[in-house]
Amino acid sequence: MKKQGEGGFLLSRVHHLSGRLLAKKLREHNVEINPSQGKIMFVLWREDGISISELARQTSLGKSTLTSMLDRLEKMGYLRRVRSNQDRREILIERTEKDMSWQEAYMQVSREIADVYYAGFSGKEIEQFEDYLRRILQNLSEVEQEEA
Repeated sequence: MKKQGEGGFLLSRVHHLSGRLLAKKLREHNVEINPSQGKIMFVLWREDGISISELARQTSLGKSTLTSMLDRLEKMGYLRRVRSNQDRREILIERTEKDMSWQEAYMQVSREIADVYYAGFSGKEIEQFEDYLRRILQNLSEVEQEEA
């Protein structure tokens, strides 16, 4: 029988505390987006011009939640919706010049958060830890897909 750990509880606490720290760091750098919006922007920084369905998949946000967050970010001038050249029915989400002008501030906040997360960890430990997190995410994603 597998030992039942407290991983879910610990992940929940990490999520809560890191969200508070991230919000504080964003304020310190005068970045007006919140941590939830930052999750969307983080995906776009890695891959600009993606579909709403792909953005929903990568952020694990429901489409209705994502749509309202995109509305706010678009109103704030951080992104825009454009029609795909390949499929006119598909809407792509793209970054704007305003968002690009804030990229260094975002990256600085990300570096500061990573420094806190990984204080005292070796490079090998970080790699191993992130591999474990990917496996947990994959397990959760598979269960979610089965139930959909």
